[in-house]
Amino acid sequence: MMVTMDRITRKVMIWLTNRGISVLDSRVLAVRGRKSGEWRTTPVNLLTLDGERYLVAPRGHTQWVRNMRAAGGGELRLGRKAEAFAAVELADADKPVVLRHYLKRWAWEVGYFFDGITADSPESELERIAPGFPVFRITAA
Repeated sequence: MMVTMDRITRKVMIWLTNRGISVLDSRVLAVRGRKSGEWRTTPVNLLTLDGERYLVAPRGHTQWVRNMRAAGGGELRLGRKAEAFAAVELADADKPVVLRHYLKRWAWEVGYFFDGITADSPESELERIAPGFPVFRITAA
């Protein structure tokens, strides 16, 4: 059931962002494939926290994460606008505060990927799961 809902949510988010409609700062992430060099896209939630912008991978170490590590950046797309950016992956010790804010904002959409961890979970639990959830700080390229 969750897999079906995830697929439906992803398709709706892509459809909306391709038309220039952002739902709570949603974007389409475009990253060059590490082997093909072709653009690969996926919907993401852009988190702004204390003036910094972050991308969190709620599904873990996915293909877009691997491509981002290799490319060091990509584009955030909303409708016809594309913003190039550079990305730096956070160390596990720096992730809990970002994960907490991410869960506060988008648990309704992606919370089931966090296996019972919520925005109200103890710091120790966020530290425990941090290695499984890549987080990138992004800056304008």
